[in-house]
Amino acid sequence: MQNRRRFRYLKHMADVEFEAYGKNMEEALENAARALLGITLDTKKISGLGNPERFVLISEKADTIEKLVWFVLQDIVTERSSKYLNAFDFRVDIFEETRKGFRIRGMLVYKDTDRDYTLLDVKAVTPSGLRASRSKKGCTIGAIVDV
Repeated sequence: MQNRRRFRYLKHMADVEFEAYGKNMEEALENAARALLGITLDTKKISGLGNPERFVLISEKADTIEKLVWFVLQDIVTERSSKYLNAFDFRVDIFEETRKGFRIRGMLVYKDTDRDYTLLDVKAVTPSGLRASRSKKGCTIGAIVDV
C-alpha cells in the first residue's frame, strides 16, 4: 500500500467529509481513524514527539459493518475529547466477521504531553453519511464529521 492513498478529504458545505482506503476492512478502518484524528489534531507533530506511546482499548461489536465503523469512530471521538488525549493513530488487533455480524478490538495510540495539539473540535461522526464497501480493488470507508 505504499503507493496507495490512505485517505482523502472531500468538499462538504458545513462539515468535514473523508474517504479512507485499504486492502481490507481493517486497513480501511485504521485509515479512517487516521483521517478523523487528522481533522482534530496535529498528528504529525504528536507522532514525532519522543514521548512513549500509550494506548486506549477500543472494542466493539455490531451487526453491520457500517455500524461497527460508526461505533469505532465515535469511540475515538469520545475517548480523545473526554480524556484530552493527543492521539495520532489507531491500530487494529482483531477484526472478525461472525455469524452475528462483526467484532473489532484495536488500540487508540496517543502520547502524553503538556502541550495541546488540537486543530479543530469534532462533535460527532454523522451516522447517516457513513458508508463502507468492499470490491476487488480493496475497501473504502466514507464519513462526514460534524465540527
